[in-house]
Amino acid sequence: MTRRISYDPLWKIIKEKNISKKDLWKQAHISASTCQKLRQNENVTTDTLKKICNVLNCNIEEVIELIEEG
Repeated sequence: MTRRISYDPLWKIIKEKNISKKDLWKQAHISASTCQKLRQNENVTTDTLKKICNVLNCNIEEVIELIEEG
C-alpha cells in the first residue's frame, strides 16, 4: 500500500477563508515553481507548508492529506 500527497484541503480552506491563491502566494512569499508543485500535488518543504499555515492561521493537517493508493 502506498500513499500520495493531496493538497485538496488547502484549496478548500482558501475558498472558505475567501482568499485568492495569488494573494496567499504573495503573503507567504512562495515562488511560482512551488505554486506549480502544490497544484500538481508534488512534494514541497515543510517550511513552505508552515508559511501557508501562518498566512491562513491554520494547522498543517488542515492543508494536506495522504491518500491511499492501490
